[in-house]
Amino acid sequence: MKHIPNLFTLLNLFFGCLAIIVILQSGITLVNTEAGGQMMSMPEHIFLASLFIGLAAVIDFLDGFVARLFNAQSEMGKQLDSLADVVSFGVAPGLIIYQFLRLSVARQEDGLDASVAWLYPALLIPCAAAWRLARFNIDETQTYSFRGVPVPAVGLVVASLPLVFWSMETPELINLFLNKWVWYAVIVALCYLMVSNVPIISLKFKDYTVKNNLPKLLLAAIAIVLAILFKWAAVPLIFISYILLSLLFKNKIA
Repeated sequence: MKHIPNLFTLLNLFFGCLAIIVILQSGITLVNTEAGGQMMSMPEHIFLASLFIGLAAVIDFLDGFVARLFNAQSEMGKQLDSLADVVSFGVAPGLIIYQFLRLSVARQEDGLDASVAWLYPALLIPCAAAWRLARFNIDETQTYSFRGVPVPAVGLVVASLPLVFWSMETPELINLFLNKWVWYAVIVALCYLMVSNVPIISLKFKDYTVKNNLPKLLLAAIAIVLAILFKWAAVPLIFISYILLSLLFKNKIA
């Protein structure tokens, strides 16, 4: 019984590996049109990566619940969880950004001759994720609040971006997604948020009073409204709301 939660954690890792396989075999390319322009060829199966990362997040939530259910929490389980999270919410999302950067660089005038070094900043995402998780493992104070944004939150927001991109119809927004400087800004922002000491809301409930859970309740209400209005585009907006609410209530959650 004591290893049942660890099996859930390994399933998280399994889905993270599946996401990486799909991302690397995506076949995303830019193709020339008869009119002399360019369009993107993105086979739909790349969106399985978003699905797999989402499933990994569900499993990541359940393994803690199962551990408490079977009273099987252990130091090994804690370390195993972090190792799985590095892959599912660090490496896999980093490779999603890598693919978007590849497209962004390829559509430049000299894109085919550009150095692959332009793509390497995407690998800072798994590096920052590993740093964040290692620090979390040795910090016993991060129970009902966090220092820095949790790695699964970053993984989920990056996993949503292919879905947002695919559902967009506005040329200006599409071009924004294919601008390498936008992606570099995203990388810097996400890495900073993970390794920073900014107090961040934990979604764990200490009690069930409105006063002590106001930030969480506000976030839930905002998330529902945004999901209704913006569908997949709601995910990054919810993530931004999560950060802003954490900053607004930082004196209460620190």
